[in-house]
Amino acid sequence: MKKKLLLHSCCGPCSTVVIERLKDDYDLTLFYYNPNIEPREEYEKRKAEEKKVCQHFGIPFVEGDYDNEAWLAFVKGLENEKEGGARCGKCFEFRLNKTADFAKENGFDLFATTLSVSPHKNTILINQIGENIKNIKKIDFLSENFKKKDGYLRSIQLSKEFNLYRQNYCGCHFARRDDDRI
Repeated sequence: MKKKLLLHSCCGPCSTVVIERLKDDYDLTLFYYNPNIEPREEYEKRKAEEKKVCQHFGIPFVEGDYDNEAWLAFVKGLENEKEGGARCGKCFEFRLNKTADFAKENGFDLFATTLSVSPHKNTILINQIGENIKNIKKIDFLSENFKKKDGYLRSIQLSKEFNLYRQNYCGCHFARRDDDRI
């Protein structure tokens, strides 16, 4: 019998390769919990793409609450941090805490996140946060680096194959503000 894994995902493109790699070994459910994403239209666009990915792979999709105000309160004081700084660590913590809570409350054996597939995210930090939450909340965390074995490249290939929208910023308006491409 496969272990039940709740997979937090930030977006459809990142989830493609992670689902592909985990689906045979785990009973997967995708948890879309991203109250950091702004504006709300962007959040909805990413959610729609995530649903397409889940439908393609035949896995359940669960949406967490969109509580942008709670997220903003959690990262208060870090608004001027650059992308990749202390605000990002707090953001990972906020979303992974909620994922662990949902997993524990709903009978999952463990939780994980797609965040480590991105070359723009600090995998060591993400996994440290996940391990800390595991120890506090007493639910297993799958510590992974999904960038390995060309994970990011494969996510780009699958995104093209599935004709997915690929965003050009992490999600929060602070990151968007600091990105010269936008």
